[in-house]
Amino acid sequence: MDNALGIGLTAIGAGLAIGLAAIGTGLAQSRIGSAGAGVIAEKPEALGPIILLIAIPETMVILGFAVAAMILLVAG
Repeated sequence: MDNALGIGLTAIGAGLAIGLAAIGTGLAQSRIGSAGAGVIAEKPEALGPIILLIAIPETMVILGFAVAAMILLVAG
């Protein structure tokens, strides 16, 4: 019974690691994207830096995935 509880808590921890990172990234990208659209409308030459600023929060999801994988590998 204790092993099943440990496996369940491990799965919940891994799910929270990637889920909360994805929610945070979505919130950040929504604000950056809307502000970036306004900047690009006024200054089209700023497209490169805006794309870079939109891509930076994606690293949070990648790190969340890495943490979830480590949780599952260590507990497995």
